[in-house]
Amino acid sequence: QVQLVESGGGLVQAGGSLRLSCAASGRTLTTYAMVWFRQAPGKEREFVARILWSTGGTFYGDSVKGRVTISRDNAKNTLHLQMDSLKPEDTAVYYCATDTKGNSGGSLATIKSPLKYDYWGQGTQVTVSS
Repeated sequence: QVQLVESGGGLVQAGGSLRLSCAASGRTLTTYAMVWFRQAPGKEREFVARILWSTGGTFYGDSVKGRVTISRDNAKNTLHLQMDSLKPEDTAVYYCATDTKGNSGGSLATIKSPLKYDYWGQGTQVTVSS
């Protein structure tokens, strides 16, 4: 079992920045990748960013590319998402998730599929005002 706890969400004005964190505990030694997804009311869960735990290789969704940076602290088992130049359309609940089985490797569709990630946090709300 892996437990994930997000933090850092809040209310920010358009153009501002937020830094989200996700603390992982439990059986984290087999982590293959960690990701951030987001979900706005009435919308499907959307892929934001992914990082390979061993190499640090990153991949970003088109809607946030150039404005967010995903990073990890292996020693502290913590995932981060630095978000800059925030827009009102970034308003959503942000979730971190982990792939402990290597299921998320391969095609872009696979990487972006929520079904490929086996543990999820409870989410943290990000609200961007115009």
